[in-house]
Amino acid sequence: METRYEHITVNEDHVPSIVGTTMKVVELVVEQQAYGWSPEELHFQYPYLTLRQIHSALAYYWDYREELDSDIQRRIERIDELRGAGQTSELVTRLRN
Repeated sequence: METRYEHITVNEDHVPSIVGTTMKVVELVVEQQAYGWSPEELHFQYPYLTLRQIHSALAYYWDYREELDSDIQRRIERIDELRGAGQTSELVTRLRN
């Protein structure tokens, strides 16, 4: 689905991603918040993203902050839930064997 953000697309599950990549807007925002990275540092860490894509993703985040913060919180809770249940991904299980 097209948005008014040139570099952002929203899939059928209403998850915004950066056009031409598999990077979700929330993934980029979490990285920025966790490390305090500037757009330039994000570009250094993810050289396949242009500064235009990064700025567009950050602008999208600020325009939809409440909704995306809820999504981030939901993802964190799911990770905590999986860790608490002792579930291990199939990949981790295979690597341990």
